[in-house]
Amino acid sequence: MTKKIKPRHPEKVKNPINPIKKKPEWIRSKLSNSKEFFLTKTIVNKNNLVTVCQEANCPNITECWSKRHATFMIMGDTCTRACSFCDVKTGKPEKLDPFEPYKISNAVKKLNLKHVVITSVDRDDLPDGGSGHFFEVINVTRNKNPNTSIEVLVPDFLRKGDAYKKVLEADLDVFNHNIETVPKLYLKVRPGARYFGSLELLKNVKVNNKKIFTKSGLMVGLGENTDELIQVMDDLRSADVDFLTIGQYLQPSPKHHPLVRYYHPDEFKYLENIAKSKGFLLVSSSPLTRSSYHADEDFKKLKLNRFNNYNA
Repeated sequence: MTKKIKPRHPEKVKNPINPIKKKPEWIRSKLSNSKEFFLTKTIVNKNNLVTVCQEANCPNITECWSKRHATFMIMGDTCTRACSFCDVKTGKPEKLDPFEPYKISNAVKKLNLKHVVITSVDRDDLPDGGSGHFFEVINVTRNKNPNTSIEVLVPDFLRKGDAYKKVLEADLDVFNHNIETVPKLYLKVRPGARYFGSLELLKNVKVNNKKIFTKSGLMVGLGENTDELIQVMDDLRSADVDFLTIGQYLQPSPKHHPLVRYYHPDEFKYLENIAKSKGFLLVSSSPLTRSSYHADEDFKKLKLNRFNNYNA
């Protein structure tokens, strides 16, 4: 008897088909057969780790893995949310792996990472949203890799009270939470999230620890307009966010949220200039920009820009 395969996105099965638009010439992923790429892949697989690079079909995976860069995704490969843009599997997650903090720290050591990005699926099923697990992963990773800077890309901890504060108790360098899109698109793009809840999270992090760099990201091409993007920039600056990333939304499948249009590289440059004028310490804006793209280099720039601002 053939076992029925569960759909990766059961909530999207009945969605209408949205044909995927052909990619323009400026959006092309690079293939790689480098030894470093396969070394990274081997270390990830041997440690039974999950990466957002794989789960979210990141277009930059070959470039990043060839540089021994990987964004680790903790707390499993199944998300409790059903965001219409995302390719991470949705459903009922498994129990947390108590050995995961050690697996992550070992992989960071083997890859000799100078900067690591740790993200997660949403775990609304957990009382603390997974903040305690984040704390353990960060601390174990820090103890084994004292010279590695640590960046986290966290969920919103919606309706979890002060659970986010547990993450701040750990020794981390960058706290990232993506706002993703403009308010009017939230019900369609992030139905399980709340725009002002995400803003409040970013604001509260800075109130509790001014030394931590805060970061957030936007996708474009979902149906927003420039004025709405500028308003989000203003909102993020009001929350004292340091670093903004802006990248092109790439539709994962015909069942995902439709791609309305591709932005030209000149438009990304325009948005970057506007964002810089708002006072962000750093802005990364390009078609293939993602939250953790060039994160190690950007962290160095963040520190330098803060230093220069203090000594201006």
